[in-house]
Parts: sequence; structure tokens; C-alpha cells
Amino acid sequence: MQASRQGLAQARGRLLRSKALSEAGYASIAGLDKAPMSRIEPDQFINDRYQAIEDRLKVVRRRLNRPLTYAEKVVYGHLDDPEHQDIQRGVSYLNLRPDRVAMQDATAQMAVLQFIASGLPQTAVPSTIHCDHLIEGTTAPQADRNNSYGGKADLDLANKVNKEVYDFLSSAGSKYGIGFWKPGSGIIHQIVLENYAFPGGMMIGTDSHTPNAGGLGMCAIGVGGADAVDVMAGMPWELKAPKVIGVKLTGKLSAWASPKDVICKVAGILTVKGGTGAIVEYFGPGLDNISCTGMGTICNMGAEIGATTSMFPFNKRMYDYLVATNREPAAKLAEAFSENLRADEGAQYDQVIEINLSELEPQVNGPFTPDLANPLSKLAENARREGWPLQVSAGLIGSCTNSSYEDMMRAASIAKQALAAGIKAKVPFAISPGSEQIRATIERDGLIEIFEKVGGTVLANACGPCIGQWKRTEVEKGVKNSIVTSFNRNFAARNDANPATHAFVTSPEMVTAFAIAGDLTFNPEKDTLVGADGKEILLQPPSGDELPARGFDPGMETYQAPAGAKIEVKVDPNSQRLQLLTPFKAWDGKDVEDALVLIKAKGKCTTDHISMAGPWLKYRGHLDNISNNMLIGATNAENGKVNSVKNQLSGEYGAVPDVARAYKAAGQEWIVIGDENYGEGSSREHAALEPRHLGARAVIVKSFARIHETNLKKQGLLPLTFADPADYDKVGPFDRISIKGLDTFAPGKPLQLVGKRPDGSTYEFQLNHTFNANQINWFKHGSALNAMAAGRK
Repeated sequence: MQASRQGLAQARGRLLRSKALSEAGYASIAGLDKAPMSRIEPDQFINDRYQAIEDRLKVVRRRLNRPLTYAEKVVYGHLDDPEHQDIQRGVSYLNLRPDRVAMQDATAQMAVLQFIASGLPQTAVPSTIHCDHLIEGTTAPQADRNNSYGGKADLDLANKVNKEVYDFLSSAGSKYGIGFWKPGSGIIHQIVLENYAFPGGMMIGTDSHTPNAGGLGMCAIGVGGADAVDVMAGMPWELKAPKVIGVKLTGKLSAWASPKDVICKVAGILTVKGGTGAIVEYFGPGLDNISCTGMGTICNMGAEIGATTSMFPFNKRMYDYLVATNREPAAKLAEAFSENLRADEGAQYDQVIEINLSELEPQVNGPFTPDLANPLSKLAENARREGWPLQVSAGLIGSCTNSSYEDMMRAASIAKQALAAGIKAKVPFAISPGSEQIRATIERDGLIEIFEKVGGTVLANACGPCIGQWKRTEVEKGVKNSIVTSFNRNFAARNDANPATHAFVTSPEMVTAFAIAGDLTFNPEKDTLVGADGKEILLQPPSGDELPARGFDPGMETYQAPAGAKIEVKVDPNSQRLQLLTPFKAWDGKDVEDALVLIKAKGKCTTDHISMAGPWLKYRGHLDNISNNMLIGATNAENGKVNSVKNQLSGEYGAVPDVARAYKAAGQEWIVIGDENYGEGSSREHAALEPRHLGARAVIVKSFARIHETNLKKQGLLPLTFADPADYDKVGPFDRISIKGLDTFAPGKPLQLVGKRPDGSTYEFQLNHTFNANQINWFKHGSALNAMAAGRK
């Protein structure tokens, strides 16, 4: 009895001490060992970030007095000024303090050039550059690779042809305090997941699939390079307070179903713009049945529904992944902080979707849009009805979405069954490891051998074909064909620059099955293959370990730490790859008068249409050169053609960039008219920089994708929307457009469009905008970078 009383007294004492600490702050993490933000940033601690989150949430809870979703806890836990910040979902513009910045090499060039232009000596937050976008993948012998192909040959050539860019990024990283991951390190989002992501943290990245880190409980948001410069400069970062869409998961995945099918299903429900302005937060008992990297897959492809980001709350699967990637102190700290790493009971969502994992079947999304979800049981029927090419011409697995150890192991389990029956892939089969650590581990564990024996080609640890870096030679451009990938996007010409390629997105194990069967109508759940002995076999469902039983093999060390400010960063004025920036001109104080319509874009116009990737990636650091691809993929509503618009000064038709340059040379202002969800897709700010560079004043559309709208504002352009979408039809391709009301430009106050037709008749209607006071300041200064420089004087 005495012992029992003592135990109760001790427990009560602990409770009282815990309550006192809670009232003082930091109760959940007080006294715990310091947890570094990463193995290569030993002087930066997660503890400090968690303490700041607790401090801010105390203020927010007092002010809002309601349960918070997990997304709200992380977002509001990073407010710059929680006491005075207006907080209304979908309305307020929040000023936030992200914990870090990550940039891939294609977008890093412009981001670093903008940071150099800012005149600041060092980045204010931990930042990294990842060389993953400029490596072209091959699956057949190439003359420029000494008739070789595949990972090593591709990486060797990339190091040679991109040396100038890599040297620039490496030296700039050393000078300005930015960590540099060399070519061959791996895909930015896999590197972040393995090294930097932590539950409850907030990061921004210059790539639209930055939300991948949500699989480790992070609020990770894709942005343009100008946003990254703000954060690296130590300024608050602005984001419209997101709404929160809840996705309740129940049950457990089985048979051929995978985490990829969860997001493919969600994409089919919400469409490519259904998540715009919202964070997608997953919750429910089904969470614990998905691996950490599987959650990363779901968050990664959440970019395809237009969501600000996607997030999972902290759980045991994240703990195990942190431990497996040598971050046990971070795992223990997150466990102690877990009350702040999940939604409050009773938290309200703006919309709720429910998915029973036990009933989910494999999804094959496409072609031409990632939200066209085809359940496996309906795929063959849909393909025949729509006339999609039934013969699969290539299968590709990997990408930032699906290149984890578990992904590779599950795909290899299918390939192994085929090999046992004497069957090989019927079509080119490419495998992109997500990182050097993944490559080294799957090589050690025999998976690469299995892939190669089944007929696969292991590519470099890079994005490769997922972003159009695919030197495809076995199918001529214009030939209709179907490919199946485990990537995230499948817009026309996205992967191989062939607009006739029908790309379908699904899980790595399904891609492997399709590559072996060579038939889009093949259903591995019920259809059989014929083995070398003539016997039919039914593939068994995939299997694979979530984490390697023998631990990860780190492979080669590919990280370069900053060396210091004494490094000299050079840009050759004659370079065709890099170009120092010249500030854009400030607003002249006048309305837009008699601007010409450069192009009236019809239908889907993604950032791939506005600024293509593929071979154009080499010009990402040279604004004038890359501007030669501006809007060359957009369909001209006037004639139904691509890259053909009428020069209204000469009367002749020409390429869109050429006509824009002619207008600029003549001092003639111009605008762009666009359709729904204009600028969806990749975060590339070049899609905003190029129109600004070539003389645009405004982009007027039915609706914008979030990142692109912000990017346009950052560069001093006017992203405007038709108050009535039907007004899109009123604007003719040869009209002259004036935009009135800029002298009284203010938040929430519409502008007025006055159009003048070639016959002299006129029309007018209202234009809406989402500018706040700070963004109007960007416009008046000519760009956000100009406004930043003015503020430092």
C-alpha cells in the first residue's frame, strides 16, 4: 500500500511538473538531447524549431480558440508574427518563416542569379542545390556517348556538357553558404527525404514536387526562385492561408494496390485544379498501413491536383524511417513532440474525402492528364473505346515519386517472377534510382542484377525521362504509341517531346508488369503470361521490404559543404548558358493602353506549354536564350496551331517568341489571354520571367494555378482573371486591350478592361485580381527583387 501511495505521489509530481513546463512552454521536448537538422548541419537543431512552433501555437490557440488541423499547426507554427497576423483560411496572406530552402539545378540557376543580384553575402536559412535535372537518360546506344547508354554514360556526358553550369552552382554554393549535391547524388526530393525532412518542419523548394517531404510530416511547398530568394535573404515568405482538405484513410492495401493508387484515386476525384488553394491532410486509421516513402509518393503527386502541399501526421512508420536514415535523435524528439504533430480532436476540414484502402484497386491514370483515373478493371475497356494504342512501347520506373527502396523491391519481385519463367521485358524498360544511397543499396541487394537480366536499363540517379530528359530514338516523333511510367505527370510531349505519345501513370510494380507483357490491356490480377516452357503463369502480387534489412548502403559521398565567402563566382558575358540579370523597369505610373494580344491560348496551357523543358533545360540560367521557347507549346485559338501567331505590325505569321521580340523592339506592349487553370504543372518561374523579359504587361485568364500566379506577380506582371469567365470569348486575337484603374490599384478592387476591335467597335468588362498591398508594391517597383533592393536602401 505504501509503495502504491509513493507511486501515485510520484506520478502526480510528474504530472504537476509537466503542467508547469507546459505553461512555461516546451513541455514536450524539455531536457531532450539536441537533434541536428541533418548530419551535415550539426549546428542547426530541430529542438529550436519545435520550441518556436510551441511558442507561436500558444498565441494562435488563444486567438482562434478552436481545434487545429495538423496542417494548421505546422503553418501557423511558422508565422512571423502570430500575435498580429490575420488568420482566415482561404483569405489571409500569411507571413511565414520556413526552416530551409531546396533548389534543383535547373531552377537553382535563376534563383542563385537573383540572390546574387540581391547583393546579400550569405543565405539566412539552411539551403541546398541538387544536380538532378540536367542529366539526359538513354536506353539505346548513342554516338555522343561512344555508342554506350544508360546511367554511367549519361552521367559522364552530363558532367562534360554541363560543366559551366555545375561549376557556377558549386562555386556560388560555396560562396553564399549553400550545400551542393553533385550530379549523380540523386533526385532532390529523395535526397531531402533521406537527409533533411523532419516532422513539423516547413520548407520551400524550387520544384513543384517539393511536397514529397510531406511523407515525413513536413509542410513542404513548391515555389518559384524569387520566393526562394526571399527566404534565403531572411525575409518573411508570403502564402495565402490555405484551406484544408481532409482525406480519411481506412483499411489496408492488398494484392496489387499501392500508395501510388491512393493519390491516383484522389486525382481522379479532385481533378488537376481541385486542390488549388488548399493543403491536403491525410488522417484516419489507414495511415499506419502505409510506409513513410509510400506517404511521400502520395504527397509528391499531390502537386497534380494543384494543392499547396500534402501532409501526413507523425506516426511509427516515420519514426522507423528516421532511424533507418541515421536520424534517431530526430525520431525521438518528434515522438516527444507528437501532440503538436497531429490534428486536434474535433479539427474541422473544408472538405473530406474517404478512401477505404481495402477496396482500392490499382489505378492507371492518363493519357495526357494525370487526373484521368482508369481503375485497372476498366483500363482495357477504356483503351479500346478511346482508341489508345494498345501495344506498350516503353516502361519507366523511378522519378521523385516512386524511387524508394520499397518501390524498387516491389518492382523487382515482379521481374524476378518473370525471369523464373524465362520471360523478359518485351519493350525498353528503364529504372531511375532515387538517390546514390538507393542505387548502392539495390545493387548490394541484387535488385539491379534482376532488372538488368529482365532487360532493363538502369539510368543515372536523376530525374531523366520524367522531366523530358530522355533521348528516345526507337520511336519517331509523331508516331502514336503508349508508354507506362511511375512518374507524376503525363502531359502531351512531357516525357519524350512526342505529342503523339500516350503516357500513363501508375505504380512501379504495375509498370514492370506492363513492360513484361507489352500490352496495355494486360491485367496482372487475372491475365496470364506464357513462359519459356509454354506454360501459362499468373504473376503473384508484388512484395518487398519497406526498409532494407541490412540497412542502407550510403554509396559514394556526393555532398559538397560550403567553403566560405572567399570563393569567386564568375559568369562569362559571352556564355550561352548563364547570364547575369538586369533589373526590370519599374511601373511607369500609367494604365496599360492599346496593348496587342500576342496569343489567345486555347485549352490546357501548362508551364510545359509556356516554357518547355527537355532540350531547353540547358538555357535555364540564360534568360534571353530560354525566352526563345516562350509559349511555343500553346494552342493559338485564332488558327488552332501551335507556335504560330500573327504579327499585327507586319501582317505575317511567325513563332510566338519572334513576334514578341518584334513587338518589344517596336515599343509595342502586349498581353496574353488564357483559359482555365493557366500555368498548372511545374513550378518553373521561367514561364513568368520570359513574358516579362519579352515585353508582356498582363496575363488575363479564366483561372490560374497557384504557383504560376505568384510567379507572375513576383516578376512585375499583372495576372488577372475574367470576372465572368464567358468574357474570354469577347476578346478577339487582333483586338487592342487597355487595362484601366492602375492609378488606384488596391487589394480587392477590380480593374477594368476596355477592348477595341479592328472595326473600331469597343467593349469593356471587369477583371479581378488577388494582389495584396505587398504584391502591389512588387508591381510598382517592377518586380519583387526590385522591391527588396529598394527596401534595403
